Amino acid sequence: MAGWNVRDIPDQRGRAAVVTGANSGIGYVTARELARRGARVVLACRSETRAGAAVERLAAEVPHADVRFAPLDLADLSSVREFATAYPREHGRLDLLIDNAGVMALPQGRTADGFETQFGVNHLGHFALTGLLMPLLLATPGARVVSVSSVLHVLGTVDLHDLNTERPYRRWIAYGRSKTANLLFVHELARRLAAAGSDVVAAAAHPGYAATDLMSAGPRMEGRRGKELFMAVGSRFVALSAQAGAVPTLYAATAPGVRPDSFTGPSALSRRGTPVRAARARWTLDDRAARLLWEASERLTGVTYDALPA
Repeated sequence: MAGWNVRDIPDQRGRAAVVTGANSGIGYVTARELARRGARVVLACRSETRAGAAVERLAAEVPHADVRFAPLDLADLSSVREFATAYPREHGRLDLLIDNAGVMALPQGRTADGFETQFGVNHLGHFALTGLLMPLLLATPGARVVSVSSVLHVLGTVDLHDLNTERPYRRWIAYGRSKTANLLFVHELARRLAAAGSDVVAAAAHPGYAATDLMSAGPRMEGRRGKELFMAVGSRFVALSAQAGAVPTLYAATAPGVRPDSFTGPSALSRRGTPVRAARARWTLDDRAARLLWEASERLTGVTYDALPA
């Protein structure tokens, strides 16, 4: 792992990848570098306009890239189902599923299905997407699922009695819980894949403090221009670049020997995102909490992982 960077990404020719939220930031860099190595990449995004611009930009940066857009709104489970139904017909295989898209510290809101927005988008949408695509992943030798979490998962463990963070709603706690949910999901998914004898690897990564649009989205939604500007300045002068923030995700997705349920992040001293084993809160390795969250997620989304043993 020492010194690993995007130049070390193995040849991806013949492989197919889906990257959620790939129109900007870490998702865009992830998609671009996979395409640069020859992967066929689907940018799964909510906005067709922004995704179309990203496809054009990516094609200009990587002329040989095989990239395309497919609509996916993780805040609407009907959109998740439509994407998962269309993808196998159009592509036939799936080697890499990068569950990257997310929202951060938003004002209290609800998804189309009535879930608290951060829990619904960051966890439940990806839980449903991964489950619906699992038959394709299981049929593809060497497939991987990478969930992008955050160091801020330490802000709180999942409250199984208040999954929608209603008592009371605190935006940063809700965000931390959703990122803990990402790690508990990977923990349980890795266990179930092992029990099924599958070689699919489920792993997690985080970008550290990277310069993306996430930090300013909440203030922008509330019209707090001063706070939005403060976040933008902080991202410019303190944060890692999106290029560096994507390196741990790319490592988890492509490096040889990545272990199931591993958690990779950037070295604290690296401005290039050099990947290292990341610290994680002890509650993200709680077998019982992972199982109960999984069962609750199946009930809430209506998506079950029938190919994997409970």
